[in-house]
Formats: sequence, structure tokens, C-alpha cells
Amino acid sequence: MEASYKHSYKTGENLLNSLSVYNVGYQKCDPEYQWGPGVRDHYCIHHILSGSGCYCTGTVSKHLEEGDTFILYPGVELRYQADADKPWEYAWAGFMGADAASLIRNTEFSRETPYILKGRIPTEKIRDGLERIYNAKGNTYEAAVAMTGEMYSLLAVFMHYAEHEEKEKAIQLTYAEKAESYIETNYSYPITVEEIASYVGISRSHLFRSFQNYMNRSPKEYLTEYRIKQACRLLRETDLSVSAIAYSVGFENNLYFSKAFRKQKGESPSEYRKSRV
Repeated sequence: MEASYKHSYKTGENLLNSLSVYNVGYQKCDPEYQWGPGVRDHYCIHHILSGSGCYCTGTVSKHLEEGDTFILYPGVELRYQADADKPWEYAWAGFMGADAASLIRNTEFSRETPYILKGRIPTEKIRDGLERIYNAKGNTYEAAVAMTGEMYSLLAVFMHYAEHEEKEKAIQLTYAEKAESYIETNYSYPITVEEIASYVGISRSHLFRSFQNYMNRSPKEYLTEYRIKQACRLLRETDLSVSAIAYSVGFENNLYFSKAFRKQKGESPSEYRKSRV
């Protein structure tokens, strides 16, 4: 059996706001190699070059093989594992940014079906796109721009081959989806619901109704939940003080942050950190 390998590149500080490649690479996995269960903080497309494996989330379990493509959604817990007898080899590209969510909605990927099976899109187009991203890698701002350009081109391939009906449905982004994208991009700033509504281009009351229908919660509740989620990550992964973390995720009042955190998690930020370190 061919020896396993991993060639990867992770970008540094040259991240662009609209869309930016976070990492890119190739990997030939060992038998039964597994990632997860875990959560990514960015989107990541994997295209299977050879072999096979399993992709699993709380609602999806799918055996995939050569020519299939799957995506990791930020914030979704999942695991993926190579088969024992024929472990997969894949190429991947991870990305993030304000445009990422709306671009993915224009493809056949969805949270319910986070994969595209072989035959839907010419394999050579996906492989070529991922190779172009990898070859554009570098630690300069110019390289970051080049990688982003190639990422847009690859996503355009996925959009081009999306079924017409699904594509049209995805283009009709709801106000709530636009607000969600704005929150996830700007949560670290002291943004308000009025600012979110202004960005979307509707009134606060209209945004509230749209958000309740789509997310089953108000924009303010979603904003607070998303900030707490990011605070949990910083509590686990950094040594920043609680007050510094509060400020980093958009809370200007440390006391309000602690109350909001306890309301959601049932414990204080310090207790949360202590129990998970």
C-alpha cells in the first residue's frame, strides 16, 4: 500500500475580509485515520482523489469514495474517517470571510446534504481548482490575493453546476441569512441590532420577524449566543483574562458578559475555563 503523506499550508496574517483561504493541502491517510469528533471555525472543501471513507455529523452519515466531494461547515460537530482497507486520499481548501456563506448557498452543498457525489461536476475541474489554490500559496499579501482569486474560481465551478432550481433558491437570500453573515463577521465589534438592520436594508421590526422565522430567535439573542460561543473557544484555547475575552467578542461591559455567559452555560466564564483545562 502506498505510504501515507500530508502536504499542507496554513495562511498567516494576510486574511481578507470578503473571502480568504485559511488552509490548503493534500493528504493520503493511514487506514482508519480519523479527524474529530470536533468543530471547525471555517468552511473546508475536501475532494477525494482515491480510496474511501465515512463522513458523519449528528444528522448525516455517508460513505464517500473517489470522485466525491464533501464540505465542513463552521460550528458543526463532525468526524470523518478513512476506510481500513482502502483509506482515502484527498485535497482540501479551507476558507472564511463575509462572502463565504452566501457563495456556498449558491452551490449544491447544504447542511442537510454536505456532499456532492461523483458525476455531478467534472472531477478534473475540482482537482484543477484545488491545485491552483495550492500552487498560489505564499506568505505575502499578493499570494493571499492570488489564493482568494483561485478560491472564487473554484466556488464558481460548484455554482455553475448546481441544479437550476436549487441555484435560484439559494440566490434568493433571506434577510435573516444576510444578518447572520454580518453578525459572524462583525461580532467582535460593539454592533447593534439597528446597525445590522441598516446593513441588510430593512427596519428593525422587519429584521426581527425575518430572523424569528429563520433562526427561531431574535437577532439580539443570536448575536449574544454567537459571542458566547466565541468566548468559550477563547477560554479553552488562550490565557487571555476574562475581561479581555469579553472585550474581544464584543462585550464592553464585563459584568454583562458574565451574566450573559452564566445564563447560557450555567456557570461563570472562570468556572467554564477551569472545568475544561
